[in-house]
Amino acid sequence: MTTPTSSVTDREALPEMETLFDPSNPQQPFPTTPIHFIWFFLSRRFPLQALSMVSIASLSIALMGYEPPAMRQLIDTMADYHPGQSSEQIWYWFKVVGALWLGSALCNRAYQAVETFTAPRFRFLVQNTLFAYLLHHSPYYFQENFSGKLGQKIKQTGNSCLTLINILLHDTVRIFTIMIQGTLLLWPGSPTMAMVMIAWAVTFLSISALFVKRSQSLSHTFANESSASMGHMIDSISNIELVRAFAGYLFERRVIGDRLMRERKASVRVRGYFTLLHLLLYSTTLLSQLALIAMAIQQVVNGTMTIGDFMLVFSLSTIVFINVWGLSQRLLEFYEQLGIVADALEMISQPYEIVNHPQATPLHIQGGAIAIHNLTFRYRDGHTVLQHFNLNIQPGEKIGLVGPSGAGKSTFIKLLRRQYLPQEGSICIDGQDIARVTLQSLNQAIAEVPQQPGMFHRSIGDNIRYARQDATAEQIQQVAELAHCSEFIQRRALGFETIVGEQGVRLSGGEKQRVAIARAFLKDAPILILDEATSSLDSQTEHFIQSTLWQLMRGRTVIAIAHRLSTITSMDRILYLEKGRIVEQGSHEQLLAINGHYARLWERQSGGFLNA
Repeated sequence: MTTPTSSVTDREALPEMETLFDPSNPQQPFPTTPIHFIWFFLSRRFPLQALSMVSIASLSIALMGYEPPAMRQLIDTMADYHPGQSSEQIWYWFKVVGALWLGSALCNRAYQAVETFTAPRFRFLVQNTLFAYLLHHSPYYFQENFSGKLGQKIKQTGNSCLTLINILLHDTVRIFTIMIQGTLLLWPGSPTMAMVMIAWAVTFLSISALFVKRSQSLSHTFANESSASMGHMIDSISNIELVRAFAGYLFERRVIGDRLMRERKASVRVRGYFTLLHLLLYSTTLLSQLALIAMAIQQVVNGTMTIGDFMLVFSLSTIVFINVWGLSQRLLEFYEQLGIVADALEMISQPYEIVNHPQATPLHIQGGAIAIHNLTFRYRDGHTVLQHFNLNIQPGEKIGLVGPSGAGKSTFIKLLRRQYLPQEGSICIDGQDIARVTLQSLNQAIAEVPQQPGMFHRSIGDNIRYARQDATAEQIQQVAELAHCSEFIQRRALGFETIVGEQGVRLSGGEKQRVAIARAFLKDAPILILDEATSSLDSQTEHFIQSTLWQLMRGRTVIAIAHRLSTITSMDRILYLEKGRIVEQGSHEQLLAINGHYARLWERQSGGFLNA
């Protein structure tokens, strides 16, 4: 058998999980608007980098802004030059122009260097923080949102935040700098042109922002349609066996085709709007620049402006107009990315439904006694599952839950694990109200073997080790043998390193249940929940595992849900539930003697459904 080796999930192998979200304090304030969200990260982890990027961007455009005056001096000096005179001034201004060009280029490279070292860490921190926040949502939240869509939102937000930062710290800073500098340079010689340039830039950017902001709803719609189509596609792919079993290929193609068509129409609308907007803005920019240059030419014709002054106006206006035009284009991208971040934050940063009590303390288990008092729970649609439910389970007692579907068995388990919150009543473990203990300690105290075990798209060893990441290879192998996993693991060439596929698709139902049982052995929790833990096993394997399950139950408080009654006949007490109430309870023999609901169910199963 291949021995399980150290895994990337080992605690020692994990990198430092840098995040600005503390899972132990989920009630901490979390920014829910894009600009506050970006500032939240910049101010806490990247203040020096942000200041450096602003300073370098400002210096870069400032050096570029001084190129036209230096060029004017060079041109005027050359115009006044006569053969035989000293050319020292010409070469001096030539060197100044060259130095300004080189300095501006070096500043651009410096900005890229700072951005290169800052952007990956910023994106990692954003995505890791959002993921950390996402993990603590309630089951309700994940039932209402596509998992693929949530993952896509997190990835998109990290990339979109980088775009927004560049626009805010680079493009916007350059515009303000060149506008101030251009005004100071033009005002002494031509205040009229300076005022025209300022008025045009302010008006142009204001109108651009107004039109671009109107496009935000179109971009938001497109982003939603794109995420929805991705979510439906992932849903179809993850259920490909269901599609194949019901020959649903054409139906799925129609469903996905409809979603993609809606995405295409939204894309056409937003692209069409942007195309018309680009045409309008570019035409306005070109005509405005031509008008300003025409004013300068007229002054040259009138003799009130030198060729060098004309060069100053021409070059400076070109720099200003190019940067203003560039920012107007970036505004389109700005609002588009702003919409993506806003949509992601609206979805992910919703307040938690289930949080730790402000004075929550860790759960301390002495014996594992469970006391349920006056428990009432109803779903959001008003359907009541449990009403005034009362139950006391002694330390180390083994309880079996049986009854028809919808009786409240699985809901009771979810309430015990605080996946749902009851409307009334309380659940106490060893006298501690689970509403006032930390969720982390509650989850650590309970091991569960569900009917449909979850499987990561990782190796068999990794899936078993998930119960305790610091477990040794020997411990993994030991619990695998206890759960009778060794037989099917030996048949795989890679043994414990065999990748199980998405949701364990490469394992049979029985193999997945045995992995889940091995996980429960490894977790070694004082409270054990078995939810049809052997339902996918064949009779022979179930016979072998029953003995190991009893070994697992020893010294623990056990709650077992079973439809196959033969698996719970040796329990200390069996509860028959119906419509959220305990109708009958007692040992297997006592319930048979009552000759009630349980006895009829036992007779039906032991006698066969056809005879019944």
